[in-house]
Amino acid sequence: MTNRPSKKELFNKIRDAREAVADGRIEIAEAHIVAADAIELDYDIENDLKDILLKILETISPDHYKGLRPPDRSYKKQIKGLDLFAFVAAPSCFNCSVYLKFALAHNTFWLVSLHKDRPTRREE
Repeated sequence: MTNRPSKKELFNKIRDAREAVADGRIEIAEAHIVAADAIELDYDIENDLKDILLKILETISPDHYKGLRPPDRSYKKQIKGLDLFAFVAAPSCFNCSVYLKFALAHNTFWLVSLHKDRPTRREE
């Protein structure tokens, strides 16, 4: 199906992501990249990541989806072949729009990207 993800699929992915993050089931695909972006966004990755992710996930809806249709698949070793879901939102915890990309596997939220939105570098 080339029109996926549907709104229903996105709604379910957001819900599953919220549940995984709330339960602390968070993994980072490439910590050095996420850490550099955390510095730019001015948050502490060790102490603030869970709260930041929850705020973003509470902000997004299927309408905020900015990924490809069908979704890109990850090439990163830990999550190779999994669908990647990308969203842009403007949560109250930041004074800018942010780009969030994640994958879900075995009830675990895999953070791939979290940085200031850079629309010129993103394919719609």
